[in-house]
Order: sequence, then structure tokens, then C-alpha cells
Amino acid sequence: MSREMLAVVAVLLVLVFALAALWFSRTRALARRVGSFSCRLTEPRDPRSARGVAQYGATRLYWWRRLSVVPRPARTWSRYGLVVLEKVVLPPVPGRPQAVVARCRVVAAAGGAPHEISLQMSAEAYAGFTSWIEATPSRVGTII
Repeated sequence: MSREMLAVVAVLLVLVFALAALWFSRTRALARRVGSFSCRLTEPRDPRSARGVAQYGATRLYWWRRLSVVPRPARTWSRYGLVVLEKVVLPPVPGRPQAVVARCRVVAAAGGAPHEISLQMSAEAYAGFTSWIEATPSRVGTII
């Protein structure tokens, strides 16, 4: 193998390692944030669910894709425009925490028309999620 080929292989290996380290660091940082939880997102325009991490903010719910290195959230919804329409408790799976799917009506933080999404999370995360929504003063009676 020539020196040029070795250099190309070495550069590619360094790039792959750097990308993996960046992804691991991002994933770890998201998981350690206060108010963050693992969450699958399903949207009507894309019926496949996407794994990610959600985090409560003061006025917004942020959601990051799990398999990404982008530092910004993929979706952001206004706390005041988020309403839980239905809660479905999924059958238990051995070795995993009890899962809940919350069908929600949301308004993007940037504005726009309301639409529905489904968020799958653990039962504990759902309890925190609904508590976060109910903590807004004007939200009486909107949680199932």
C-alpha cells in the first residue's frame, strides 16, 4: 500500500472516530439535561416513529433525533399549544419499563396550524410530561 493510500485511510479513520465521539458526547449531554427523557415521535406525515430525546423548557418542549449530530432540536412545540388528546398504555415487554403513547395536538413553537403527533415514552416520563403541562396556570382540564 502506498503512503497516499495509508494517509487517506488514516484520515477516514480519524473522521469516523471524531464523528462517533461527537455523537456520543451529544447523546450523553442530552440524556443528562434536567427535564430530559427518551421519547419516540410519530407524525401523521411520516408514520414511521423516530427515536429521540425530549426536554422540557420553560415555554417549549424540545425534541432531538437520537441518530444525529445536529446541535439544534429537530422539533420544538409551544407548551401553551400542547394538549394531550389520548393516552394509550402499551402491553408490557419483559425487561423494559412500561410504555405509554400520548397522542397530542401541538402547535410548532414557530407558529402554524395545529396538528397531531404521538409521543411514546415510559410511564414515569409520561407522569412528568403531564405534570409539566398542568403546571401552566391556564391549562385546567386539558389532560387525560
